Amino acid sequence: MTPAPPGPSVPMPVVEIDLAEPGAFRRPGGRVRIGPSGRALGLVRLHGRPLGMAEASGHGPGELWQALADTALREFPVAEEAPGGAGGAAAVAMARGAEGASAGVSAPGLRSGPAVAQAPEISVIVATRNRAGMLRDCLDSLLALAYPRFEVIVVDNAPSDASTEKLIRREYGRLRDRRGTARKRRPVVRYLREPVPGLARAHNRGLAAARGRIAAFTDDDTLVDPGWLTALAAPFLADARTGCVTGLIVPAELDTEAQVALERHGAFAKGYAPRTWSLRAPPEDPLFPFTAGRFGSGANMAFRTDLLRELGGFDPATGVGTPAHGGDDLLSFFRVLARGRSLAYEPGAIVWHRHRRTPEALEAQAFGYGAGFGAYLAGALVHEPRMLPALLRRLPGGVRYALARSRGRAGVDTGIDTGPLDTATEVASSRIARLELRGLLYGPFGYLRSRREERRLRRRAGHGRSAPAPALWLFGSGGRARGVRAHPGTRRRGARGVPAHPGTRRRGGAR
Repeated sequence: MTPAPPGPSVPMPVVEIDLAEPGAFRRPGGRVRIGPSGRALGLVRLHGRPLGMAEASGHGPGELWQALADTALREFPVAEEAPGGAGGAAAVAMARGAEGASAGVSAPGLRSGPAVAQAPEISVIVATRNRAGMLRDCLDSLLALAYPRFEVIVVDNAPSDASTEKLIRREYGRLRDRRGTARKRRPVVRYLREPVPGLARAHNRGLAAARGRIAAFTDDDTLVDPGWLTALAAPFLADARTGCVTGLIVPAELDTEAQVALERHGAFAKGYAPRTWSLRAPPEDPLFPFTAGRFGSGANMAFRTDLLRELGGFDPATGVGTPAHGGDDLLSFFRVLARGRSLAYEPGAIVWHRHRRTPEALEAQAFGYGAGFGAYLAGALVHEPRMLPALLRRLPGGVRYALARSRGRAGVDTGIDTGPLDTATEVASSRIARLELRGLLYGPFGYLRSRREERRLRRRAGHGRSAPAPALWLFGSGGRARGVRAHPGTRRRGARGVPAHPGTRRRGGAR
């Protein structure tokens, strides 16, 4: 696999191109054609398959497209690994002489997606809090997905107002035909509310309401690629042992220095080659399976619904909105592997993420990433104590790895060329690394604090005191799921007996 370039150096537009469509640009999300010029960072594809991110400049759209294509041909494997063989070679030839080439080239596609008869129903769960504007963009991209059977569940997590609920009911409560006439059908977007703060709790609320065989998760600050669900579903259909699939996350915008700093820091980059991990065939990585951050991120992940429910859902003592600050996704990845299932990374499942725009928000996020990883390690021992000997054997190497990684990101001389940086970006990257390391040291303590709060909340609920409704899936003191607690006033109907927020009609349910 070709290593990724060091990352952008200054704020610039983000675009995408396909080498099989000479001269064509699209905005992140793949739907709107544009004609950019100047300097840009582009996701380069071949017949839909992502090859990598390239940075280039040009005085006009044609020159910029050619510069991005030339960069991709130098830095990424193209012809040798192109799907369709001769089609890949033809696309390379066109890219090398794109001017005057015909756009709209017939292409075989990213991969053979599941046939309509085979396509499993997927429940897409989006947790949100007080970001109705971003959520609208996310939902619009989800409803444009090229997938035959899916539902969208929005979980409003401890909102301070009713803006999200009003948005869902006003703009997504009914399907509309081409003439704009409302049709009386079940809403394609379902609304639920989780009154207790915490991303894991919000995800559990959505998980318990999910009807699909696969539960997919993304955040409200993302845009999904039209083929996102098709690519996520493929590894599940290819291997019954696959319990979780993650995908590629790339920046949707790089408008500020803070966004550039996060992208150079590594952001969500996991590479452009499909991978599969399992305890049956462990990789050579000496830290496996504890380096769960390499497997993927919570903004782009999917699980077999029954498996995730068997695991008790996400640990509510983890996640954004709790003292742990994160780790809910990493802990679930780890537990899927510990259960003996496989985890697949599919870069064709693309999500575009809008990074935090301000230095203050970025610093909080960096600390949260580190704290989440520390919380995940603590949670792994609580939920899978039999893995303690393996963790202890890997601990010294893991500490050395974390310190070296942090020192490298902080700008300490490691012998690696990270590319040109301006002073502001270099300072920001160094501070991000220090905050991430500080968060890592705090994480286990944050997790223990969060577990104490969970026990306190359950005691309050058990004694009938006035308390917010607990998460649907609760963990006992030993980390095992204690079952499902329905929202007050909801009939128990098994795993699907999950309510909408009071006042929500039962035609559907609705970080």
